[in-house]
Amino acid sequence: MSEPQGRHGMQQWKGKTAFITGASNGIGAAVATRLLAEGMRVVGSARRHDRVAAVLQKADASGGNSLAVQCDVRDEQSVQEAFSLAKQTFGGVDVLVNNAGLGHAATLAEGKVDEWREMLDVNVLGLCICTRDALADMRSRGGRGHIIHIGSMAGQRVPAGAGLYSATKHAVRALTEALRMELREKGDSIRVGEICPGFVETGFASNYMKSEEKAREVYSRFKVLEADDVAEAVVYMLSCPEHVQIHDILMRPTEQPT
Repeated sequence: MSEPQGRHGMQQWKGKTAFITGASNGIGAAVATRLLAEGMRVVGSARRHDRVAAVLQKADASGGNSLAVQCDVRDEQSVQEAFSLAKQTFGGVDVLVNNAGLGHAATLAEGKVDEWREMLDVNVLGLCICTRDALADMRSRGGRGHIIHIGSMAGQRVPAGAGLYSATKHAVRALTEALRMELREKGDSIRVGEICPGFVETGFASNYMKSEEKAREVYSRFKVLEADDVAEAVVYMLSCPEHVQIHDILMRPTEQPT
C-alpha cells in the first residue's frame, strides 16, 4: 500500500509559528505548551501579559521559540499590533488557534446586556478579527496554514439557561464552515477545523457561575476533560496529511450525559 501524498505528522510544522489566543491558562496554556514540545514556535496572547509570559517561560526557558504578547481580541488595533509583533519576531503565523472565549450564566429573560455583549465580542467578533488578520498573513506568504477554532459542545445543542453563550458557539460552528467554503473558492492551501469540548476543568466554570464553590461541584460530578486532552486533539488535527482536513472534533467526558 502506497504512502499518502504530502507531508504529515507534526514534523510538517516543526519550526513553524502558532499564534494562540487566550494562552494564559486552561486550554490555551496547554496548547501552547504542547506545540512548543512538538518543535513549533509559539506566540501566546492574552489580556494579561504577565500570565501568558509565565506560561511560556515555563515551557520555553530560553525564550528563543516563544513570544508573549498582550492582546485583547475585542480590540481590533490590539490584535493588529499582536500580529505585527509575531511577524517582526518570527516572520509570520502559520497556525492560528482561536481559543479565547468566555461565558456568563446570563439568561435571555434576566441577563445583563454587558455580559451578552462581552460574549459576542470575545467569542464571535474577536475570533473573526484574529482569523482575518491570520489569513492575510498566511496569504502574503503563499497561502498555506491551518486555523483551528476552539468551540464548545454548547454549539452543537442548547444547554438550559445558556442561550446567549450557546448562540455564540453556534456562530463559531457556522463561521468554521463559512471559512472552509471561502478558502476552497479562493484555492488556498489553508485548512480549517473546529474542536468542541464538553466539560473541561479550567477557570471557565467559576467565571460562568461567578462561584468557585459551584464550579468545584460541577467538576466533581464525574471525571471531566483536562486541558491537555484538548491540546491532544489540536495536535491530531494538525498532524493529518495535507490532503486531509478534519473539520469537526466533538469530545465529551465519557460520563457526561448531555
